[in-house]
Amino acid sequence: MKRLIFTLAMVLIAGLSWAQVASNNPKPVQKGQLQIAAFGGLSMPQGNYKGIPGRAKNGYVGGLAVDQYFKGNKWGIGVDGRFLNHDIRKFDSVFFDNGYIATDYINHPSFQHIAVSIGPTYKSDFGKIELEAFLRGGVMFQGFPQYKQSVFINQAVGPPVSMFDSYYTNNPKRITKAWMGLGGLRMSYKINRNWGVFVQGDYLRSFGKSFGSDSSEFHLTGYNLKKSLTPADVFTVKGDRITNLNDYFEEKPVVQKTYVQAVNVAVGVKFTFGKSKVVVAKPKDIMSPVVQAQPKDILVVVKDKQTGQALSGVTVTISRNGGDNVSISNSNGEAERLVAAERGQYQVTAVKNGIAAAPVLISEAEFEKSGKVIYKEIFHDDPRFTLIGETVSASDNVKLPGISTVLTNTTSNSNMSQISDTEAKFVYQLEQQSTYTIVANQAGKFSQTEEVTTKGLNRSKTLYVSLKLGINNLNAGTVIVLKNIYYDFDKSNIRSDAARILDNVLNVMIQNPTLNIELSSHTDSRGKDGYNMQLSQKRAEAAVNYLVGKGIARTRLEAKGYGETKLLNNCENGVACSEEAHQVNRRTEIKVLKY
Repeated sequence: MKRLIFTLAMVLIAGLSWAQVASNNPKPVQKGQLQIAAFGGLSMPQGNYKGIPGRAKNGYVGGLAVDQYFKGNKWGIGVDGRFLNHDIRKFDSVFFDNGYIATDYINHPSFQHIAVSIGPTYKSDFGKIELEAFLRGGVMFQGFPQYKQSVFINQAVGPPVSMFDSYYTNNPKRITKAWMGLGGLRMSYKINRNWGVFVQGDYLRSFGKSFGSDSSEFHLTGYNLKKSLTPADVFTVKGDRITNLNDYFEEKPVVQKTYVQAVNVAVGVKFTFGKSKVVVAKPKDIMSPVVQAQPKDILVVVKDKQTGQALSGVTVTISRNGGDNVSISNSNGEAERLVAAERGQYQVTAVKNGIAAAPVLISEAEFEKSGKVIYKEIFHDDPRFTLIGETVSASDNVKLPGISTVLTNTTSNSNMSQISDTEAKFVYQLEQQSTYTIVANQAGKFSQTEEVTTKGLNRSKTLYVSLKLGINNLNAGTVIVLKNIYYDFDKSNIRSDAARILDNVLNVMIQNPTLNIELSSHTDSRGKDGYNMQLSQKRAEAAVNYLVGKGIARTRLEAKGYGETKLLNNCENGVACSEEAHQVNRRTEIKVLKY
């Protein structure tokens, strides 16, 4: 990306300069103008700054640019001042048998930079359109995040104790300086002779290891893991040290550094002082005109072959002579329109979920037909159903992005995992005639074990299956009814379908080692009160014994049978109610006692 932007800038400067010399009707020389531009947009980290050790996420950029053009309004000198913010990708906590690994963010977990630079600018205008290429050099005032990842060991009395820092920043200074360079392109549309709007793209990076006495790079030190930690692993502690630390971590730390680099895309508004004169050059005389086929736009729409529905999220490639135009189809199934495509033969391909559609060809003859757009449909044939889910708060239905989910095929017992995106969406592909369960899998959170089935669905009529996954916070006092736990009549043993639900509770207990719960069972009002109380107690104890048998300490669990003492409706003794109304009262609950 950075090479592309620099190359385009140089080509633009060279090409536009040549065009001015070669023009039959050169524009009159104008007085140099001063312009001020304000911009803001998306900043995308690159290289090790985005990966390891930087871990910087997409952020934002905003700033001002002032350009003073010389006589003729082609060449000028410009100053750029901008602010960049990139949050870092945070670490998940890792739990083992007698402790956990957690990260302490000492300051705000983000990179924050102020860059000031100066350099040449070249501009050319085409009626109301202006193109500018700019190169800058200057100083960047960098703000680095500080954090450390530590191994905490549980104590018999008192809170866990940090005994080893496994991953930490060690910048000589948190606020430091660096030399920086900047290059990019700006395309403006003139609203009137003073005001204009524009889009611009540029590449920025810092240079050098130091600036005076300041270190210019971001420093990180870490001990590599020899093997992944599991909930069954145990660190042996003797006195104030861990004796088997080298079984899990390398003996020597690895020091990593990175400079700052980012591709920025922004929109803005600019004001040009004084009067600007738009001059349209007269075309050259053409002695022997050549009639050629007019270019046409190519518009491709992707559809599901079995239902005819428009498909979003499909990678569409329009190819000609080795050149590819690649885009992702939108919610209407439309790929990015190929504007003013020259006459020729094109091939259209589409891929989604690893499955390719049959290619579609565009011939030269289609450029001879009337109309300005060549419209093509391409059909994708994936026999699976698409589950589109959404992670929301169970209490108020507010979207919750960044939640880890696990989908399990109940037949093959195979698992897939996915984290909901910024819109709280997650997407899975489901086989036909299959049943699945899906749960949230994140520390501090709990969701029901939801069941999704494609049995009875007709793929030729149905493509999408939708689901909202309700998420609860594990706050003390929270009561959650466990869905889909059933017992045989007059029995308390744990059935296989109930075991899948309790396995979700098991995972939550493992992920949250400080969580204590009450697991309770409730009956409806039918039958004798004393018998119902005794049966519900047995069922609650059976559920607790199941979790204890899977390794959860009994001290973290309480079994409580409430019989028919906590009915959720008015279906009391002697009241005639439907089976559905009685079913509401027959339930299993968990209550958070301590977290």
